[in-house]
Amino acid sequence: MLTAESLLTQALHLIAPWIIIDIKFSEAEKLLEIWISFRKGSRFPCPKCNYLDCNVHDRQTRTWRHLNFFEHTAIIHGQVPRIRCPNCGVHQVSLPWARSDSGFTLFMEADIISLAYSMQISQIAKKLSITDKRVWRVVEYQVKQALKNNDYSTITCFGVDETSRKKGHEYITVFADLLTGKVLFVCKGKDADTLKLFSEHLKQNGGTPENIAFVCCDMSPAFIKGIKDEFPSASIVFDKFHVMKMMNEAVDETRREEQKLNRILLKSRYLWLSNPNKLKQEQLERLIKLKLMNLKTVRAYDLKIGLQTFWMSGDVEIAKAFFKKWYFRATHSHLPSVIKVAKSLKSHWEGIISYFTYQQTNGLLEGLNSTIQSLKANAKGYRNDDNFITMIYLRCGQLKFNLPGLGNTN
Repeated sequence: MLTAESLLTQALHLIAPWIIIDIKFSEAEKLLEIWISFRKGSRFPCPKCNYLDCNVHDRQTRTWRHLNFFEHTAIIHGQVPRIRCPNCGVHQVSLPWARSDSGFTLFMEADIISLAYSMQISQIAKKLSITDKRVWRVVEYQVKQALKNNDYSTITCFGVDETSRKKGHEYITVFADLLTGKVLFVCKGKDADTLKLFSEHLKQNGGTPENIAFVCCDMSPAFIKGIKDEFPSASIVFDKFHVMKMMNEAVDETRREEQKLNRILLKSRYLWLSNPNKLKQEQLERLIKLKLMNLKTVRAYDLKIGLQTFWMSGDVEIAKAFFKKWYFRATHSHLPSVIKVAKSLKSHWEGIISYFTYQQTNGLLEGLNSTIQSLKANAKGYRNDDNFITMIYLRCGQLKFNLPGLGNTN
């Protein structure tokens, strides 16, 4: 028959020489207290040099918060020995139930990490009746430890994009593996130095810049420079969604200018920026009527639809021939905003045509950006950038934690 001591010994995964020496349960205080010690004469391995047979030097009593026991707060009191190693001196032994310098058991830390995937830190703190600061300490420590376990030796491509971190022109840059969707690196800023920081991070985790075949990004001059400096053997693939965003902006600018003279275009913005198959019947009918008119906006819209068709080209040669014709039409359209886009695409031609070699976009990064902005909005902002970045890694980094019951939690 299992006793309370043997049951808790199994639940805490305790093995010799660790033993439970006392248990106190208070229904009135809704408190469970467990005392752990070690058998007299026990010897321990050195946590520094792994010498296996060290004498106990002294001991001290420490306390840890454990998982609640049927809505009762569970506290563990442990007699923690320090050993005297003949090789390297006096050290505290490693404990099977808690890490050094933590006031929580490993099971409790695993619970905090698990909750942090779906709850805000303030909500976790309230649920567990502890301070936000203590929750953040656990999350930050465990995320940093998990990041050390990353292996980037097989990374051959990545996408890079910036996203706002707070109101105003303040940004963070996110790097992600285009094949797995895993966030690889996050840092402040959006200049060329972010690529240098990522290159260093890649190498620290077993990756090789020379192994990167291609990088997907927008047409940011800073990103282009950083990629050429840090990943000179990689091809640059400009994101087609970013290109189409530029074209949509050109169409909208044309509409706004023409609308000043022709009020028939009032409240028509959605018609020109949406795909026809997403329009309601009445919206589609209005678009058809407008397209019958001799409007500059119609010409810009038709060029936008043509550029969408460009991405459907079967191979590189077909794409080259298609773009040549489209470029001629665009640059002879007498539409300044459209001409500007066309010339920009031609000046970035190598990155545009690379799409047909790698068939890759930054759609993954756009999805991550949406997740990140939702994360920021739900938390109503973060007190500092490091907390924000920590949560991005936790939610989007596909991290592996060395905690009971937690592995790759994404």
